[in-house]
Amino acid sequence: MQKNRVLILGAAGRDFHNFNTVYRNDENTEVVAFTAAQIPDIAGRKYPASLAGKYYPDGIDIKDEAELTGIIKNEKVDECVLSYSDLRYSFVMHLASKVLAAGAKFSMLGAEPTMIKSSKPVIAVLAVRTGCGKSQTSRRVFEILKEAGKKVVSIRHPMPYGDLAEQTVQRFAELSDLTKHKCTIEEMEEYEPHIAMGSVIYAGVDYQAILDEAEKEADVIIWDGGNNDMSFYKPDLTIVVADPLRAGHEISYYPGEVNFRLADVIIINKVDSAKREDIEMVENNAKEYNPSAKIIKAESVVTVEDPEIIKGKRVLVIEDGPTLTHGEMKLGAGTVAAERSGASEIVDPKEYAVGKLKETFEHYPDIGKVLPAMGYGEQQMKDLEETINKVDCGAVVIGTPIDLGRFIKIDKPHTRVTYELSAEAKEELKNIISEKGLI
Repeated sequence: MQKNRVLILGAAGRDFHNFNTVYRNDENTEVVAFTAAQIPDIAGRKYPASLAGKYYPDGIDIKDEAELTGIIKNEKVDECVLSYSDLRYSFVMHLASKVLAAGAKFSMLGAEPTMIKSSKPVIAVLAVRTGCGKSQTSRRVFEILKEAGKKVVSIRHPMPYGDLAEQTVQRFAELSDLTKHKCTIEEMEEYEPHIAMGSVIYAGVDYQAILDEAEKEADVIIWDGGNNDMSFYKPDLTIVVADPLRAGHEISYYPGEVNFRLADVIIINKVDSAKREDIEMVENNAKEYNPSAKIIKAESVVTVEDPEIIKGKRVLVIEDGPTLTHGEMKLGAGTVAAERSGASEIVDPKEYAVGKLKETFEHYPDIGKVLPAMGYGEQQMKDLEETINKVDCGAVVIGTPIDLGRFIKIDKPHTRVTYELSAEAKEELKNIISEKGLI
């Protein structure tokens, strides 16, 4: 029988997981390539033979999605499987139309076939868009479980930007592990806060192998999702974070609406900085699309280490990169902190951007007057440092999950902003987790 020739459309994460769980050992399918989108410098590499399995002794090519039509025709592709996240519905259908016009089938995998079952309870923390507040919610869930005496291990959505074979299973328990695994800024932003709480966090490429290791030391596992992707593991409790600053996005982005519909708990976050009518829109959508879900309204509590550095100054605000790029936010906690702390002006960094950051602004022209902390590789980190130090300002406000000043030299006064899910929301979550018998 002729094999089904599949092209997996991805962004170095969900695509590899879909391959590992559905296609790797399927003798009736030949995955001809992965495509790469969203993440820079992924195209041109290979998914290694050590991960690809017995049917792929030479590994699998990763190609630029910009070449999609040519790949379909040259490789005689039968089916393209969408395997990345945080996509506007109109984008998904334009992509589907391109695939169909090139002569291939366009498809998506459901949540269930790619969810791995754990022998330990799993709490999945997901979102409807990038930048809703998954990480702060995961930290609160960790606190609740730890205070109940549970051994907790978190598993993070993949960010394999280096050597994929070396990154098959990664365990982070100490800050030195970040150096050991050659982490980028994007990775450190996700892993370091867990380490700081005394938590162990795993990530990597092969999520069955990762789960096998995590189960050895956990009573409960937290799945800390990425973007607005679905859980890689079968959850016992699904918590989904929605953002009223982007009201309506919970039902207009893929696969965020899937999460919205699957949620046991919907947290409407950032209610302290959102308009009442936007909060009501998200709440009404939750009641319509998932009437059985419990709704929690939460504040995202912003704290500034040194507000005096900001007061009266022209400031540069640095925010989490992916939240601004494919998350489409124009501001974040750093902007909120700058305004509340009395900054005289927020300086637009666009004219000062160099190298990869200049390219980022060109590719995402709707970014507001903030600097995305892009750090997917060494060159981006150098460009970030140079851009920060070129900006004509009196102070720098760092609204990223980690302190950039620890490993980037900033030649201006700077202060860090942190943000946490409110204590009231934590108590509501604790009651729900207890009702589920997970503590």
